[in-house]
Amino acid sequence: MTLMETLEAQEKTLVFQSFDETTAYEIGTALVTAARASKAPVIINIRTPDRVLFHAALPGSAPDNDHWARRKSNTTLRYHKASLRVGESNRLKNRSLGPDFGIDPLDYADHGGSFPVRVKGVGVIAAITVSGLKSEEDHAMIVEVLERTLAG
Repeated sequence: MTLMETLEAQEKTLVFQSFDETTAYEIGTALVTAARASKAPVIINIRTPDRVLFHAALPGSAPDNDHWARRKSNTTLRYHKASLRVGESNRLKNRSLGPDFGIDPLDYADHGGSFPVRVKGVGVIAAITVSGLKSEEDHAMIVEVLERTLAG
């Protein structure tokens, strides 16, 4: 399976039946637990297009991680896809986000670490974002927590 096929499959599989502030808190705290277990210097952010539902900055993270999280989540909320999937699609087409697409790279980033909150029958309503590790590691942390949470 290619990376693109894997990312598409994750998005089709990791769908919520419902999502609210309590769910955001549960996912956020599960991500904090996972990050602490691996001593990951990350920030964790869960937000809708106009509201932060959860935010945590762990030891070793930096203010720049907050800016990366905002840019990655903007990408997820605009395209309704994981930021890593948007980036992989661009890499396969030998392009990148920028003025050619009417996108300011100071506001959008197609690096891994933001995953769409897709609710069955509704669509994408929020983005779960991790920033502070390598692009693929940020993405993997979210997917691992979602796989555990949504399986239970």
